[in-house]
Amino acid sequence: MEYQDLSEIIKQSYKNGTPLRITGSQTKNFYGAALHGEKLSVLDYSGIVDYEPSELVLTVKAGTPLREIEELLRSRGQMLAFEPPHYGENATLGGSLACGFSGPRRPFADSAGSYTLGVKICDGRGRILSYGGRVMKNVAGYDVSRIMTGSMGTLGVLLEISLKVLPLPDCELTLKKQMGLSETAEFFSAIARKPFPLSGAAWVDGAVYVRLSGNERAVAKASRTIGYDEKNIHGHAPADRMSDFWYHLKEHTLPFFSSDENLWRLSLSQTWPFSSDRVSESDIILDWMGALRWIRDPVDPEKIFSEAENAGGHAVLFRRRPEMMNSSDYFMKLGPEALKIHRRIKKIFDPGGILNPGRMHREF
Repeated sequence: MEYQDLSEIIKQSYKNGTPLRITGSQTKNFYGAALHGEKLSVLDYSGIVDYEPSELVLTVKAGTPLREIEELLRSRGQMLAFEPPHYGENATLGGSLACGFSGPRRPFADSAGSYTLGVKICDGRGRILSYGGRVMKNVAGYDVSRIMTGSMGTLGVLLEISLKVLPLPDCELTLKKQMGLSETAEFFSAIARKPFPLSGAAWVDGAVYVRLSGNERAVAKASRTIGYDEKNIHGHAPADRMSDFWYHLKEHTLPFFSSDENLWRLSLSQTWPFSSDRVSESDIILDWMGALRWIRDPVDPEKIFSEAENAGGHAVLFRRRPEMMNSSDYFMKLGPEALKIHRRIKKIFDPGGILNPGRMHREF
């Protein structure tokens, strides 16, 4: 199928005012409001468009499976630096970028949007548009590549994506230390002030995990300074990942994530208190040096949103209990100015409001 075929479908839907639900491998259907409208699949738009290992640049069609991309990069000693979670065997790059997901490496290597050099999209009028390029200096004006990252298909259908990739580190080592939740803030703060080659820092079930990535000498020196109860050297081959703590953390296959309780994703300051009177330590996981909190909490969404706002952070009802699947209270409400900006951008890219309507916010 050619891009023009998809363009014609969207043009007709825009003319008729027909809502469209953009789908791929459907590994992230749990995230955000339920999709409705006529199905528009992008799975046929798959494949490598261009790859220049020496330039650290990769361009692929949005429906390309993440596993294929990662296997190709690994064969050339490279990787996606933002470590995107899959949440399913057939996850696509387009779906991951549309949701804006980044893994444990995020605070040390930056986000998915930071590595997106350019995109080709089909907007809500059926126009095929290209933004950015294959080098950073080509980005000008509105950084549309970053706007599309995390927009969940409400602004346009991703067709092609150009990414900057990075070399795999020479060595990776994970350190584990038993530690109470109350001690982690000071510990994370202490290691953050040092020139350690950090690529992961989390607290799970009474222990902190620290991942070091770099040359063997720097990793060994940092591990001696930090100290540990256990350590594990891990590689990058596909066979290794299933025993890798960081893989299970990013893919939500740790026992913590098997509960049917509401799962909240909170982005807060690293120095904000890690617990509250109503949440036990067994219901909390910290990632990103404490800036990302996964919390199992059955309370009313408005209370969590209010607490996050008071803390100057952000909260998302990441996964909902089965009886709440039709709830629309999953993202924090936008303030007046933010709502005004979002509406303006939505009108530019999807004036008919036909692309994934209501996926993120009730207003559009």
